[in-house]
Amino acid sequence: MTSAIDITQAVRPPRAVFLNFPLGHQTGPPDQAELQRKIVTDAMRAFETITTPGTIVELPYVWDANDRSWEDRDYTKGWMPKRPSRDAADAQEAERQARFRRA
Repeated sequence: MTSAIDITQAVRPPRAVFLNFPLGHQTGPPDQAELQRKIVTDAMRAFETITTPGTIVELPYVWDANDRSWEDRDYTKGWMPKRPSRDAADAQEAERQARFRRA
């Protein structure tokens, strides 16, 4: 299940279900158990019926028909932290691996 269609298309999983919901909320808004059950049930049905590899099924649910401001917040350029330089990332990874070797 995904709410990031561009990433899903780039990764090309064997099958996927897309919901145009805020990132991290693929199963629906908090405290809406009935809707969440419907979404999960529909997603499982889609996974059972997809026969062509790479198929992405879009479910018809809408986060909030009267407010799409979350799209601006979730997809605005600059919302992700700045990526570290290659050297800094390598140093962080070496440090992480050293911690796990000592444990």
